[in-house]
Amino acid sequence: MSRPDADRLLLPDAEADVRPSPQGAAARRALLAHPVVLLVGIVLASVNMRAALASVSPLVSEISQSFGLSSTASSLVTSVPVLFLGLGALVAPWLARRFGSEPVLLFALLLLAVGILVRVAPSTVALYGGGVLVGTAIALLNVLMPGLIKRDFPDKAASMTSVYTGAMIAGATLVAASSVPLEKAFGGSWEASLAVWSLLAVLAAVAWLPQVLIARGRTGHEVRVVTATASAPARKSVWRSALAWQVTLFMGLQSLWSYVLIAWMPTIFTDHGMSRSTAGVIFAFNNLIQVAGAFGVPLLAGRMRSQRPLIVLVTSMVAAGYAGLMVAPVSGAWLWAAVLGIGQGGAVGLALTMIVLRSGDAHTAARLSGMAQTIGYLLAAVGPLAAGAVHQATGGWTVPIALVLGVCAAALAVGLFAARDRTV
Repeated sequence: MSRPDADRLLLPDAEADVRPSPQGAAARRALLAHPVVLLVGIVLASVNMRAALASVSPLVSEISQSFGLSSTASSLVTSVPVLFLGLGALVAPWLARRFGSEPVLLFALLLLAVGILVRVAPSTVALYGGGVLVGTAIALLNVLMPGLIKRDFPDKAASMTSVYTGAMIAGATLVAASSVPLEKAFGGSWEASLAVWSLLAVLAAVAWLPQVLIARGRTGHEVRVVTATASAPARKSVWRSALAWQVTLFMGLQSLWSYVLIAWMPTIFTDHGMSRSTAGVIFAFNNLIQVAGAFGVPLLAGRMRSQRPLIVLVTSMVAAGYAGLMVAPVSGAWLWAAVLGIGQGGAVGLALTMIVLRSGDAHTAARLSGMAQTIGYLLAAVGPLAAGAVHQATGGWTVPIALVLGVCAAALAVGLFAARDRTV
């Protein structure tokens, strides 16, 4: 027998030894597709959706001193990422249609890790440029998550929304509470305190990798079906829907009041004589309390045909907390932080839940999410910058807080329309 003939006889047996069996490949796919693996990936991705923003607020004064920034310039440290939450949301739906939601989410987590590291380089250009990357990365996470929830958990959309919003705010709480202690642990280096959170983004990227492998492992037929569904044209553009605009404006107004607090709450306390450490702890407490609102309100919203009572509840609590910061910022700090926390967490959870509940399908949810978060975060980006500018012009916090109370009134009005039992 010739050597080639012998090779042909041996090859099938050799390949049988090294090639995975169909049963083994199917078992690995089933393990990767297990709901627990998906849930872990969603939770860890959600933890990163505010962490890189919340880490800055307790350290704004140190960052400003390092670069000699004015109050207005300091507000840009938090406003620039929020601005790109809106601008990044513009491209998120297109990227998802072009490359798939799972790979884009993985890219967003890696981009977030890079942005966090760029932000701590010794340059104001890097400080703001890193903020651009951070905001863009979080925008992709923000926009794509509601569509994934609607697609993968169609019968549990409200409860899953509560899980991921709760995880998002829990991440912000952890980071806000740790920023100043980490700065001290690293010998007074605010740069190291911020940079360490890039590891959290990398961890989430590793946890999300199985979802990318599942998406790549689909058969051609499955990919065509998913792509066709994701890219099917809507009967009516969400941009022409009054209800979509109402949801969008509520998203933007509640984001505005939240990002004013994220940017300036510790500074409001320290400007009234509170120590920086205590202000940081109260800010972390505010974020911790938000978990209760973010987890509980979406669960209640999913059981209601109209969410109007919840709109009244959350906007009233936020307004009461802001009024407290105006009249007794130090003596009532813990109370105002708690009232604001429940209202803030409930408002963001309600806004994200309404994106899902007001959408008839996953495709509409993705488009509405893109619209709401594009316009919403562009509107929200005005908040920290305007508050800083008005504070610098007036020398106090009374006028900025009064303006935010006007935002609360507008959010109540538009939210009552958005909460009606209708779909886009």
